[in-house]
Amino acid sequence: MVNSWLFQRLSEFKDETAIIWQDQKYSYRQILDGVLKWYNILEEYGIKQGESVAIYGDFSPNVTCLILSLIKNNNIAVPLTSSMFPTLEDCLKIARATCLFEFNDSDSFNFRRINNNPDHPLLEDLRKNNDSGLIIFTSGSTGEMKAALHSFTKVISKFKKKGQPFVTLAFLLFDHIGGINTLFGSLTSCGKIILGVKREPEFICKMIEQYKVNLLGATPTFLKILLMSDSYKKYNLSSLKLITYGTEPMTKATLDTLNTTFPDVKFKQLYGLSESGVLPTKSENSGSLNLVVGGEGCEAKVIDGIIYIKTDFLMIGYLNAPSPSVDSDGWYRTGDMAEIKANGNIRILGRESELINVGGEKVFPAEVENVIMQMYNIKDVIVRGKPNPVTGHIVYAKVEIIEPEDPDKIEVRVRKFCAKHLPQYKIPAVVEISNTNLHNGRFKKIRRVV
Repeated sequence: MVNSWLFQRLSEFKDETAIIWQDQKYSYRQILDGVLKWYNILEEYGIKQGESVAIYGDFSPNVTCLILSLIKNNNIAVPLTSSMFPTLEDCLKIARATCLFEFNDSDSFNFRRINNNPDHPLLEDLRKNNDSGLIIFTSGSTGEMKAALHSFTKVISKFKKKGQPFVTLAFLLFDHIGGINTLFGSLTSCGKIILGVKREPEFICKMIEQYKVNLLGATPTFLKILLMSDSYKKYNLSSLKLITYGTEPMTKATLDTLNTTFPDVKFKQLYGLSESGVLPTKSENSGSLNLVVGGEGCEAKVIDGIIYIKTDFLMIGYLNAPSPSVDSDGWYRTGDMAEIKANGNIRILGRESELINVGGEKVFPAEVENVIMQMYNIKDVIVRGKPNPVTGHIVYAKVEIIEPEDPDKIEVRVRKFCAKHLPQYKIPAVVEISNTNLHNGRFKKIRRVV
């Protein structure tokens, strides 16, 4: 079996705790017993090698064992959660799923067969190679969702080198490539991982104290919500050693506050794509947004302000869109914009598709958001371009406020504050108040709907 190293690794950890879920501990031995149970369930339901199998729910012991059994059986795993924008049926059709395991909060499941056409050229190639697969849907925060097909063998191969064992809190959802990365990073290093968490500041802080969590991986949006909640003041979070962040740009204001609030914690910026997985990075320091992208199995470079990567972990392709091209030397154009610093490190500015063109001048939303987030009574903000017949676009800001405030007054206040820190063309021409959260279920800003 191609991935026999994975199960051999897990067997070495025996009675060490692998998973904590709903205050219950599960050893590595129990996880492997669960994999065998689920392998038999796959056989019982007539699920053959190469079938695309959808899993709807969240991280749990059974979900983990099912994913491992799908790898063992050379199936294609399709993790899905309630955060998906299209309907469940749309996702199942795109992924060519022929069956669905739907889990509830007690880790029980319902199973049903689906009358979908299982054929797709990319899936056929994977099946011919007797490989297991993983389908990850992009978040759709800046456009339409795409289904990225990966070789699961490649996804987990980066963990052959055993990492440091942490007590990790699994914040990122299991339909996110970062969530999958977190799970396998922990399991392959004899770590302990807390699954099934409520993604609320109070609950997260309680879990950190209760289980002495060392590692928390989250989004900048959630970390900002955590700071504003004051929940961190109620619990002992001294066990925390490392907080990683990614999936969207972090504002310097938020990072500065995090470092002040948690002076003994190291902050590390991650970089990855649904198409490539999480790539090796090294932050300049805990307080810097500059980093190096690249390492074992991965190179990166910036050409004309765009990040290009060459990696062993790139997806096979999209199932519902033309697959992006890789040049003759193996370089993949990410669509992420970055600037190169004097020391050669880079700073990620955002997606190329988010760039605002105001009369020929470039405006990066994250730069304007970073300024607005320094104002009082601002809980969150999203900046994007709006079409304009004269300048091409104008800068538009939607703000979420802490306390009620007159819309006209806040627009004037935002524009005056930005005028002190930004050139005229970067100042929002329109500022509106949002009555709803500006992030999705993955705690990532929704730039396509403002």
